[in-house]
Amino acid sequence: MLLKPLSQPWGRTCPHAGFPDRPWRKSRKTSSSRKPLSRRLIVEAGLRILDAEGMDALSMRRVAQELGTGPASFYAHMANKDELLELVYDQILGEIRIPEPDPEHWRERLRELALESFRVLTAHADIAKVALANIPTTPNALRTAERMLAIMLVGGLPPRIAAWGADLLCLHISADASKRSTHPARHSDAGEKFGQVRDFYTNLPPDRFPLLSGYVEVMGNGACRQRFGFGLDLILDGLAKYVQRP
Repeated sequence: MLLKPLSQPWGRTCPHAGFPDRPWRKSRKTSSSRKPLSRRLIVEAGLRILDAEGMDALSMRRVAQELGTGPASFYAHMANKDELLELVYDQILGEIRIPEPDPEHWRERLRELALESFRVLTAHADIAKVALANIPTTPNALRTAERMLAIMLVGGLPPRIAAWGADLLCLHISADASKRSTHPARHSDAGEKFGQVRDFYTNLPPDRFPLLSGYVEVMGNGACRQRFGFGLDLILDGLAKYVQRP
């Protein structure tokens, strides 16, 4: 198995070098007196807050507090909170180890990439919510999407099926990772709510809802990674039906 770690997006070379400007992200101009701040420092602080307190706590004001400055000074480096979230998300995607495409083992490579993406996203609070609301436009997001398409195309999937499959796979990864962030294992209050929902289903009138009340334990059991793998294999089985060999 060949795995290549993505280069860190805040190394010597700016990860956005060579990428076209995104006109909907326009930072405000400011004086050069605010040199101590940089995108790298802001994103690193944002990531620390995300991991410790979750995405709801992440704001320009909270990051400014972490860095000991005022939020107004941030607008020299990014437009708003949405861009901050995008950059933190892209930093996290840089942790994904991406396998090389292999025509004979495309399914295994695609599964590796999906499981690795799921692992990284679930390691960082509820950052997966950002993926559900955005199309890939940042460097690491684009590189991940590019490699996902390459794995499927070299495996013999037609371009349209590969494109639709990539979209479906990304949705599965992001949605399951987002759901994992509210799993009882992460939040005690979520565990209490899950127990209440289970009791509610158990006590449904069995004459009207025999299946929902009778199979509530089955519907709620299974580890998150196990349930994710179940859905992943269903997607891969479906894609395999479209493989075209010369």
